[in-house]
Amino acid sequence: MGKQFATKRGLKRHKTPDRVDSRKHVKKSQHVKEDDTRADSPGESYREESNDDEASEEVIYKEPTVYDKLLMKLGSHNRSVADAYNKRQRQEEGNSDTEEDETEGSESLSVSNEEDGEEETDNESPGLQEPITFEDAETDSDVEAFDTDQDDDISVNGLSTTDDSAGTSSFSKHVGYVLSKGEAEELSNKKWKYTWEVPAFDRSNGKWMGTGECFLKDADMIPNYGLKQKLYKHWLDVYRTCGGNDFNSSRQRWFFSLCNSYRDILHGNKKPFYHKGLEEDSQIMDAYLMHSLNHIFRTRDLVTKNDSKISKYQESAKEEIPPGDGFLDQGFTRPKVLILLPLRSIALRVIKRLIQLIPETSKVCVEHIDRFYEEFGSEGVEDDENKDEQPQNIKSWKPSKPSDHQALFGGNPSDDFMIGVKFTRRSVKLYGDFYSSDIIVASPVALITKIGKTEMNKELDTDYLSSIEVLIIDHADVISMQNWDFLKSVIEQLNHIPSKQHGTNIMRIRQWYLDGYARFYRQSIILGYYLNPDMNALFNHHCSNYEGKVKLASQFKGVLPKVLLQVRQVYERFDADSVADVDDARLEYFTKKVFPKIKDSIQGGIMLFVSSYFEFVRLRNFLKSQNASFCLLGDYTDQRDISRARVWFFEGKRKIMVYTERIHFYRRYKVL
Repeated sequence: MGKQFATKRGLKRHKTPDRVDSRKHVKKSQHVKEDDTRADSPGESYREESNDDEASEEVIYKEPTVYDKLLMKLGSHNRSVADAYNKRQRQEEGNSDTEEDETEGSESLSVSNEEDGEEETDNESPGLQEPITFEDAETDSDVEAFDTDQDDDISVNGLSTTDDSAGTSSFSKHVGYVLSKGEAEELSNKKWKYTWEVPAFDRSNGKWMGTGECFLKDADMIPNYGLKQKLYKHWLDVYRTCGGNDFNSSRQRWFFSLCNSYRDILHGNKKPFYHKGLEEDSQIMDAYLMHSLNHIFRTRDLVTKNDSKISKYQESAKEEIPPGDGFLDQGFTRPKVLILLPLRSIALRVIKRLIQLIPETSKVCVEHIDRFYEEFGSEGVEDDENKDEQPQNIKSWKPSKPSDHQALFGGNPSDDFMIGVKFTRRSVKLYGDFYSSDIIVASPVALITKIGKTEMNKELDTDYLSSIEVLIIDHADVISMQNWDFLKSVIEQLNHIPSKQHGTNIMRIRQWYLDGYARFYRQSIILGYYLNPDMNALFNHHCSNYEGKVKLASQFKGVLPKVLLQVRQVYERFDADSVADVDDARLEYFTKKVFPKIKDSIQGGIMLFVSSYFEFVRLRNFLKSQNASFCLLGDYTDQRDISRARVWFFEGKRKIMVYTERIHFYRRYKVL
């Protein structure tokens, strides 16, 4: 499959020219940009090949035999076997058996410096993009600090919490698993069976259900709960600063363990901040943000360590990359985490918290933070903070909207935004180019607009969505009030094979990317205040992670007894042959059973509340055909028409009002 990808997309395994030894002209403590062209890697800036003939020449790939694979596997644990395998390779290439490796203690030179004139824009370039780079303006002290950040030993509850081995972490196990063709075909149409359940944390009416084996019983045994030590230490400090005293039993720690399993998660009972659930919402947000940071940092660590190994290997060998799969450590593009949110005000809240959860040594500088607050903040956000400064003699004014509406829409209510977040050794860069970002925070509206532009202009693309490994959809209940089809279309565009190379070193792309299996490795986390059929369908049909699924099942007592006005409530059941026929069956029942009663009645003040705009249109057309007395409050009704319709309905000039769920969610009109 890897060969097919290279042939289809025009991606070739370039032959690297002979290296130029530049160590004679520099001091050991300096970082030098070498003149020769090295294979593109996450630690290097992309350069075009100097010789067009050599750049177009392909290297013939020879499939390793079973014996070669065995030697490679054994050689990873035994130096003598590895030497025997290298000798076998040299003999096959016609080299001398006495050829010796150069000293491994040679200094590894860093050749990745971030250009001062790097374009600071959120619009992707249609042409060749930057390679996947993880190091910018790296210094010796940075490397030393990075290499020793795992040496500290933290004790929590009397237990040593040194960082777990890279090979035993959930991240390494997840990305290192080799999915077979048969397993991939089975996952495409698999119907998952939930085999275990545990009581939900701090929730009496719910339980967590999962597929496969229950992993939660072993979560407490994992060092640092699976977090990198530096991240874990900083999270503990933040937790204690906020007044916490039992991190092990906290909600954020528990939910992080769910995320760290790399299974798809559906949480449809998360009390949001705008429904007096600020504490719970913030704790869940902390958990998935730390999981995102952990995934990004472990990816960077793996690429950086492999860069160092390859650099040493190239000093003593002619091959660009040592044989074996151990150096396949990247995808098609750099972005690995996509967070989908409904409003700019929520994005402001998430990104602010993301920056707070980054260790101090990794955020010495946060670039473009002022621009971020200017574009994502609003005067409404500062009102609560400055409330105490208002004069006391001003009579308090009671707002016309309920408290949840004020909390949700009190900030910047725009639903069109997209921003890239890039992490370097000591800084965080906002508004970076999407291809050089690690995390993309966006709304479905903004992404569907980008996708639409690529369909009109073939020079544009959204290939930065090709290597998303963690997808987080927060406040899915609010997104359902916007346009759920936009969200579905965005998810369908994830993990496709890109149309361009974008400076990626194809010699280091993971095999499951080339095989087209990336969607089976993507973890999807869906969070919302409630569940609806659309969310369940998305989780069941568009989330196919090979690790399995976990979801929260809740039972509710109902809200009808809480209705203040003692009005008669009548529920009528209608039959439908299938789920696809429900809309037609509902309309037919209304036209034949319900509307005749309304038409013959002299009573006015009848409201028809519809859940979707499509039902609104069909109902409007039917009422027009019957010459009924009605007015409309729909999603796209002009404000002047809305005001006129409310007056007509209030004065009794119109018998029926057709009112949509979406306009009620956004406007919360008082209909008397």
